[in-house]
Amino acid sequence: MIELLQQTNRGFYCPRGDFYVDPQRPVDRAVVTHAHTDHARWGSRHYLAAKPSEHLLRMRMSPDAEFQFADYGETITQGGVKVSFHPAGHMLGSAQVRLEYRGRVEVVTGDYKLGSDATCESWQPLRCHLLVTESTFGLPIYRWPDQHSVFESINQWWRENRLKEQCSILYGYAVGKSQRIIAGLDPEIGPIFCHGAVEKGNEAYRQTGICLPHTIQTSSTDKSQRWAGAMVVAVPSAHGTPWLKRFGKVSTAMASGWMAIRGSRRRRSFDRGFVLSDHVDWPSLLTAVDACDPETVWVTHGYSAVVARYLRENGRNAISIDRWQQTAIDEEDNGTDTNGEEQSQ
Repeated sequence: MIELLQQTNRGFYCPRGDFYVDPQRPVDRAVVTHAHTDHARWGSRHYLAAKPSEHLLRMRMSPDAEFQFADYGETITQGGVKVSFHPAGHMLGSAQVRLEYRGRVEVVTGDYKLGSDATCESWQPLRCHLLVTESTFGLPIYRWPDQHSVFESINQWWRENRLKEQCSILYGYAVGKSQRIIAGLDPEIGPIFCHGAVEKGNEAYRQTGICLPHTIQTSSTDKSQRWAGAMVVAVPSAHGTPWLKRFGKVSTAMASGWMAIRGSRRRRSFDRGFVLSDHVDWPSLLTAVDACDPETVWVTHGYSAVVARYLRENGRNAISIDRWQQTAIDEEDNGTDTNGEEQSQ
């Protein structure tokens, strides 16, 4: 049997094509699934990615980096291996990497979600022999509510705060989650302001052709700015810092899949929590595996052991692999990357 992918200490390696998929360390040739910093890392010599991620990757990577971009569905041949990108639905430009060699097909999903999203193309099922899937929310307790109802709740919370003359502070990951949030806001309620890291992501989205409501960077305002009734979309690391003092009376909220867990909002001292994730939940993960119908499933990044065991019990050849040697972590991690920007899985 021809196997295209190997697990190494640098990440998934394709020896026949001599490239890595989402390498964890600098390599000569990196194929990246999307622009989040735990998948697109600094230091590699050459990067191959999906065309819609171009502005985001150029924004976040070194100006000296060498890039090659391919449209969704376009085939690039590396050492006889056919490489193509297909929508993953996680964020703008996110892609599943499909590898084909002599009839064998292997797919790395990266991060992905099912369903519609106004800011990116929807996930597409890819039939394959090997499927590598994330399992960030790979427990039966994670079942996402209807997206439309979540945005209705967010906008209603904003309206209520406006009546109370409060400023609404809504936290989401700077690139990806925040733009999805902004696309779902009703600009008729009031002005929308953004933390600098969020506004930087907004610009990259707009340059790619994604339509977002008008936003204003908070740092561009003067001391006379009235914040009561406004919406401010910010990064989670700003919560509880002196940065918040400028907004006066505020109500805070977090948009995350982790808000599905009772007590998460209270532990993090948010006034509200909205369940909105850019990853597959439990039923979507199982749906995706069935749709791709692989002979083998590698499960990583999260509750991999639980998911792999469940798949085996239901007739799949599934293996838990801990590439990152970690359990599920908060998709809104408060760390910083080498650009000083907030990073997340």
